[in-house]
Amino acid sequence: MSKYETVIGLEVHAELSTKTKAFCGCEYKYGGEVNTQCCPGCTAMPGVLPVLNRSVIDYALKMGLACDCEINKTSDFYRKNYFYPDLPGGYQVTQHTTPICGSGAVEFFHKGEKRSVRLARIHMEEDTARLLHGDGFSGTLIDFNRCGVPLIEIVTEPDLRSGEEVKDFLEALRMMLATLDICNCKMQEGAIRCDINVSVRPFGQKEFGTRVEMKNVNTFSGAVLAVEFEANRQIRLIESGGTIRQETRRWDEQKGESILMRSKENAADYRYFPEPNLTPIVVDDAWIAAIKSALPELPIPKLERYRGLGVPEAESQMLIELVEKARYFEECLKLGANPKSAAIWVMGHITALLNKQVTAIADCPVTPQFLCEILAMVEKGTIGLDAGKRVAEEIFTHGGTPEENVQKLGLAQVSDEGELAKLVSEVLAANAKSVEDYKNGKQNAFAFLVGQCMKASKGKANPKVVNELLRKGLDG
Repeated sequence: MSKYETVIGLEVHAELSTKTKAFCGCEYKYGGEVNTQCCPGCTAMPGVLPVLNRSVIDYALKMGLACDCEINKTSDFYRKNYFYPDLPGGYQVTQHTTPICGSGAVEFFHKGEKRSVRLARIHMEEDTARLLHGDGFSGTLIDFNRCGVPLIEIVTEPDLRSGEEVKDFLEALRMMLATLDICNCKMQEGAIRCDINVSVRPFGQKEFGTRVEMKNVNTFSGAVLAVEFEANRQIRLIESGGTIRQETRRWDEQKGESILMRSKENAADYRYFPEPNLTPIVVDDAWIAAIKSALPELPIPKLERYRGLGVPEAESQMLIELVEKARYFEECLKLGANPKSAAIWVMGHITALLNKQVTAIADCPVTPQFLCEILAMVEKGTIGLDAGKRVAEEIFTHGGTPEENVQKLGLAQVSDEGELAKLVSEVLAANAKSVEDYKNGKQNAFAFLVGQCMKASKGKANPKVVNELLRKGLDG
């Protein structure tokens, strides 16, 4: 067991899914032809002035209020000055001394236990261009499409202690962003990117060690590996008599190691100064109240509510992660569906049909109303569980209502005791050996006889009634 404790803080960049960029009217869609989604404003041409997109403030406030942050009613934009090819103006418009959101917290579950990570701040800023490298050309090309896309940067306090904790926290953050509908959360498109600050210290030591920053970790699994690699690298260096230096490293996903980029800058190195072309942002109480009143139920409270409704843990976890399916499930609840049954169907058979047909839940032919009708028929014994699944499949394939398909397919269960008593008597008479086996204590013989009854009825017999009549015939 290591005698060192790993201390981790995160800077998470989330790309906001506003219709246009932060300071101009350009739209942005990932994967568009290079340099076709930019304008003189994006590329910092002389004489062009920025105009702030109000939706950027709305989205930042949504996240801040969801994280119970202190809202700064007056905040400013600053210029963060550094020279790099992805910054055409030589500076990034960001927030510095007074961000829109101050301290807050995010709850998440780790190994079944609820944890909380403190947030230092959430601030708004613009994204940079993308640097392109490839085997088909030498050097570096620049795509300015991403320039000016709005981001929020979520900065945590150093409250995390392992790569697995980081992963669980990032999952919780992703679910919050998706639930608030302010980010598409597609990490493969760079919609969520993470810088990780890692230091180590002997257990029991109060002072933090020297931290090292790893830039642009783009996968949750990569975050786990990056933390573990960097912590082990620092421990080996300390154990060998070396000294940890404050520096910035780049995580190489393919090699599974971090690579030195540069010594770590301090704030003074960026020569921050107020952005002269943007006025201060003033947020009043009415604006804050309007955003707060429209916040949806957040993932952790939703998970706890589902548990209280008796929804199985696996289905609860999947539903809070899959926002569209959760909305479908909530519609089923409003229509009076049994929470446990509805959740199992939504995440089981309905999801299987959607995957088979490559259909989104929003376009599901089995509407929440239809699913509730199927569940009600199964619960009442009008049709069996397998028949219910056949009805759902038929709706996917040929449409129609549940009732129409039950009639068309002849799936209605037979529950008439007189009719089923005759069928059970015939099965018992035809399977004398199984009857004898049952009476000799072989319980599997009973299951065989139930199966024979269902086969004789072509699956239409009500299993509950069949079981009761079989017990009566065998034990009577």
